[in-house]
Amino acid sequence: MRYWLMKSEPSDVSIDDLAAMPEQSVAWYGVRNYQARNFMRDQMQPGDKVLFYHSSCAEPGIAGLAEVSTPAYPDATQFDPENKYFDAKATAETPRWFNVDVKLVKKTRLMPLSEIRGYPELAGMRILQKGNRLSITPVDPAEYRFIVKHL
Repeated sequence: MRYWLMKSEPSDVSIDDLAAMPEQSVAWYGVRNYQARNFMRDQMQPGDKVLFYHSSCAEPGIAGLAEVSTPAYPDATQFDPENKYFDAKATAETPRWFNVDVKLVKKTRLMPLSEIRGYPELAGMRILQKGNRLSITPVDPAEYRFIVKHL
């Protein structure tokens, strides 16, 4: 089992939106960074644990716990010319972008980025590293356990 931090803009899909969805599950669509795509396509497996992170908002931070519920599959948005995530180079035979489905485990209190930064135990998290802008990052199991204990 692996552990991940996955960022979502609450204006797109928030933890509350996920809680209100049928089966409390969502396709993690629209990832257009090759490293993040590779994490989903090559490493994520059903059962992997997820820190659901609100980004690009007034108070970014961890808003809940989720888990990967499907293996990676082609992201349908890449094929839709009307979608902002359309990719003209992608075809059904050779998709370029993939997603997994993520299922809610539980909504938690918001652990803001400022709080995450304050724990020396979390200093190595990729989200805290200078220049990191990835929407999906691996999380060390000890970091995951520490966060869950403090939520």
